[in-house]
Amino acid sequence: MKDLDQARNLAELPTPALVLDAAIVRRNIQRLATYASQHNLGIRPHTKTHKSRFIAGLQIEAGAIGLTVAKVGEAEQLQAVAEDLLMAYPAVDLARCKGLAELAHSRTMRVVADSSFGVEALAAAAQSANSTIGVLVEMDVGMKRVGVATASDSLALAQLIDQSRGLRLDGILCYPGHIGQSVEQQAAPLAAVSVKLQEAIDLWAKSGLSAGIVSGGSTPTAFQSHLVKEYTEIRPGTYVFNDMNIVRGGYCPLEDCAAQIICTVVSDAVESQVVLDGGSKTFTSDLCGPAKESGHGHIIEYPAARISALSEEHGQVDVSRCEKRPKVGERVSVIPNHICPCVNLQDAIWWLEADGSLRKITVDARGKLS
Repeated sequence: MKDLDQARNLAELPTPALVLDAAIVRRNIQRLATYASQHNLGIRPHTKTHKSRFIAGLQIEAGAIGLTVAKVGEAEQLQAVAEDLLMAYPAVDLARCKGLAELAHSRTMRVVADSSFGVEALAAAAQSANSTIGVLVEMDVGMKRVGVATASDSLALAQLIDQSRGLRLDGILCYPGHIGQSVEQQAAPLAAVSVKLQEAIDLWAKSGLSAGIVSGGSTPTAFQSHLVKEYTEIRPGTYVFNDMNIVRGGYCPLEDCAAQIICTVVSDAVESQVVLDGGSKTFTSDLCGPAKESGHGHIIEYPAARISALSEEHGQVDVSRCEKRPKVGERVSVIPNHICPCVNLQDAIWWLEADGSLRKITVDARGKLS
């Protein structure tokens, strides 16, 4: 097989291959940067979507104030791009806390906490490493996944952080991932987020504590973030590429999807069906949240087709509604339902410029799950 590094055009890429439209990526990054500037919000993009130093560099160049990661391994891979890193995931085990404390020697390293156990573990690691870790209290604003439930709970944790040697109380973090309504219907649930955050901020102030950072946001709510006046920064991730979850949720048009997975049709032996060379090891098994009946992605050239089933290396496509059907050997372009885990399945992705030139981009933090 031809060395991937030597591919000169799309026709030479072995499939399945994840290809990024460079112009769309740049446009997506700039659109959010412009919005944030207009509303005096910092952007700390979540790098779980791309896991790439190259893409993170573009976001920093466009004005991002730092980067968000999910795991220490991601921070270790992306630290070369940014001086300010936030791990938006609770650290309670020795290995994670130690890794954060080591990173804090050379970077501004921040992390969230929602338990006294986590705070004590972070403090012990920071004291052992003789470093300082910034900590944000994570509040649950409706998703009911992680985060303290009440303002009084947040205050108790904030006081513990403030009193812990090796830690610095940096503020509050939330994730409004429960808000999946259309943009036109987001005002009320975002107002509820605002009320909850302000209650905590006011309670902290009465005890002499301040939340210098209030970090929130998501891709579905990104361009309504100004409705939460307490936010100082937002952390969307998927916006940089977008996917069918975002399209079918009504948060972006199809033409704002920068990532496509190029596949080859390898079989048409079964009536009204073709098979692609990408299965669950390429697309994951995620259905589209807003439209589960739509299948496992959108085939651009055949919008009436439906990727109806996936096994590990086979994508079964129902073409019964297609006036024209794909042929064996033909290549098709698929926009996945959920781009983030798809990127994590790739060693490299391809950067396609308007002139047709290709550049291989390593997925630097691929598989960094701890």
